[in-house]
Amino acid sequence: MRAEIIFTGTELLNGQVLNTHGRYLGEKLSKMGVETLLHIAVGDSRERMTEVFCSALLRSDLIIITGGLGPTTDDLTKEVVAEVLGLSMVLDEAVLEKVRSYFITRGRSIPECIRKEAFFPEGARLFDNPVGSAPGILIERNTKKIICLPGPPKELIPTFEGFVPAYLVKSLGQGEVTLTALFRLTGLTEPDVQDILSDLCLAENPGIAFLAMPGEVQVRISARAAEPEAKRLVAELAEKVEARLGGYIFARDEDVPEELVGSLLLGRGLTIGLAESCTGGLIAGRLTAVPGSSHYLLGGVVAYSNMVKEKVLGVPAQILERYGAVSKQTALLMAKGARDLIGSDLGLSVTGIAGPDGGSDEKPVGLVYIALADRTDAWCGKFNFAGRRESIRRGVSNMALNMVKLYLSDKENMSTLKRS
Repeated sequence: MRAEIIFTGTELLNGQVLNTHGRYLGEKLSKMGVETLLHIAVGDSRERMTEVFCSALLRSDLIIITGGLGPTTDDLTKEVVAEVLGLSMVLDEAVLEKVRSYFITRGRSIPECIRKEAFFPEGARLFDNPVGSAPGILIERNTKKIICLPGPPKELIPTFEGFVPAYLVKSLGQGEVTLTALFRLTGLTEPDVQDILSDLCLAENPGIAFLAMPGEVQVRISARAAEPEAKRLVAELAEKVEARLGGYIFARDEDVPEELVGSLLLGRGLTIGLAESCTGGLIAGRLTAVPGSSHYLLGGVVAYSNMVKEKVLGVPAQILERYGAVSKQTALLMAKGARDLIGSDLGLSVTGIAGPDGGSDEKPVGLVYIALADRTDAWCGKFNFAGRRESIRRGVSNMALNMVKLYLSDKENMSTLKRS
């Protein structure tokens, strides 16, 4: 089944609203084995919407249209679909009553134009919008399937989830599906990752795709086949990718690093203290965004100046003078200093050059040392992060959290870091 998605709304074209539907719907359709041929955004113009819809009917088996189901004059989706398909618009009394109740229960007056929302192309099948007044619409015409969804994300997602997957699975039968696995890495550039995986990238099914984002590189594995075979293909390739990238993987699929670290600390009954220089409290901010983090994060120090490193964390002045603030020696002493000062089981530190200034031939922008200390040992990693300041800071926070995760879950992978 080939699909096309039409996003309606002038606000999408002029940048007032970010179109998040493309990613959501594209991913959902792909996992169900539906090939999406095209995404098109079109403004609230009857002429242009008609042109786009007519073209889609020539190309695609499934057409999904988002937005334009409301009662105002610029809500044109239903009328355009009906006109192109040669269908009349008919009133659905049950929907009209539901719309009225929707406004009454919220203590709002009923607009005069509200009846428009209860008119639909003749023969359309309606499905529930659990959080809004405009239902979803399905029209089957010969071999074509047209699905209309409400535009607001808070309405589109539950409306889609409640009907469309089950409908499409039934329509597709037991055909092929596309399954994926996602690795999120930091501490490597996109070309670095591709070089490491170069021989694995030759095949198309399963295939590997790369995406560089601020502070991370994503590696997505995908396979298209009958579901059991697709699972096998993804799992086998994912095992090879993971073996090569090791400690650079800080999250998989929908994992949230700070939640993973928090769960591991809770499970081990351990606490942590932080000493942050170039990240300026970013790691603390991420950890404290997780409810219940006070059980394992005792506190932190933003040690941006050498004075704070020396006076608060106890890094000797001679160490700072001889090796510099951005060094393995300073990072290790910062981690131990945070552990002792805060009274935690673990101390985590970061010190580096986030740029855009401050770099040199010996210590370029992006050079960062990350150290972790427990009560008996300490580890330190040297990393070179690429990108602009915020990308570097984000990447450092990802790698720092990953170091804690490795220590708590797979200490053998700590061998990729230099032990003190």
